Amino acid sequence: MNTETDLSRIGISLPKNLLDKFDEILKYRGYSSRSEGIRDAIRNYITYYQWMSDVRGERQGVITMVYDHEQRGLLQSLTEVQHEYMDTIQASLHSHVTHEKCLEVILLRGDGKELKNIAERLMSQKGVESVKLTTIPVGE
Repeated sequence: MNTETDLSRIGISLPKNLLDKFDEILKYRGYSSRSEGIRDAIRNYITYYQWMSDVRGERQGVITMVYDHEQRGLLQSLTEVQHEYMDTIQASLHSHVTHEKCLEVILLRGDGKELKNIAERLMSQKGVESVKLTTIPVGE
């Protein structure tokens, strides 16, 4: 029987700056170990994924995305994904946060599965640091 008390060991490789930021958060939040913080992060990721899986039907939504605009080929890839969904994407707003980092807000309307697909396509691009999709049902 596999429960949270049945532990498995894994090894992961992380960039030093990412691990340093993670360690800062762990210290701030009072975690006793990295393992505890990683377990909590994985639980949150699973919960978010399950919530995203329930997005269906006609939806109005917004995607917030942070990315490194200096990543080679990223701007073209993001533009291609957005052009592919011209009928769903209503508008976008682009802001330069720093010299390297940009924030983009994309308004969408359409089938929830398609909105989720757009968010996942954007999320999978190398150089995209975060993507968050928020939706509400239309007409309820």
